[in-house]
Amino acid sequence: MQIADLGDVQIHYRVDGDPDGPTVVFANSLGTDMRLWDAVLHHLPAGLRIIRYDKRGHGLSSCPAGPYSMGALVRDTESLLDLLNVRDCVFVGLSIGGLIAQGLAVKRMDQVRALVLSNTAAKIGTPAMWQDRIDAIRKDGIEALADATMERWFSRAFRATPDMLLWRNMMERQPAEGYIGCCAAISGTDFYTPTSGLRLLTLGIAGSEDGSTPPDLVRETIELIPGSKFELMRRAGHLPCVEQPEEYANLLHRFLADIGHI
Repeated sequence: MQIADLGDVQIHYRVDGDPDGPTVVFANSLGTDMRLWDAVLHHLPAGLRIIRYDKRGHGLSSCPAGPYSMGALVRDTESLLDLLNVRDCVFVGLSIGGLIAQGLAVKRMDQVRALVLSNTAAKIGTPAMWQDRIDAIRKDGIEALADATMERWFSRAFRATPDMLLWRNMMERQPAEGYIGCCAAISGTDFYTPTSGLRLLTLGIAGSEDGSTPPDLVRETIELIPGSKFELMRRAGHLPCVEQPEEYANLLHRFLADIGHI
């Protein structure tokens, strides 16, 4: 684990695997940190250079005063990848991580050669919806959203297991200002036009029980990119990498093989 000092923000990141291997970058969802990917990494093939990081306001990264813009989140990622000399990576982004992925791919074609857009969309929710969440957090804290969020994040079967509490605790322990800042970034983002101009190899992944970015919303975004592929993971919610890490890793493995990244 390391910290990259990018000036106005300090980003916590980790590099695993072969330092000379083809690079895969993972960007996680709102309310989680880089541990979101732990179980998936165990099932990926050897030889990859794997980079994970906590976006600003989350995990062990610093928490600048909000609100944040999506441009700032993309710029943080761009600067981190420049620091690590990353070119031609496969970028895996889930939820807000998928928005960051789209913005980075439009801005830095030298950094990104292919995308995995997981449980995300070109536009997520409405400004009014995000403002309601921001107001609720300011009034009663992140825990005020926890029950409803767990229902959107996970299938009914997973919510009945003790493991669900790990993710609820992770969400509740994120800095409120960081969570709110990222809510504002999502609220202000509409990538339909820029994403429709992308011509990158792209895999879309959705969960059949995702209450945050339902499958039809994910598919709509993936279809903006010509030649993209779409996979639906059944009996999984918004975080299929948590509920079904081996199946999720298998989808990634096949995609990496198909595009010659491994």
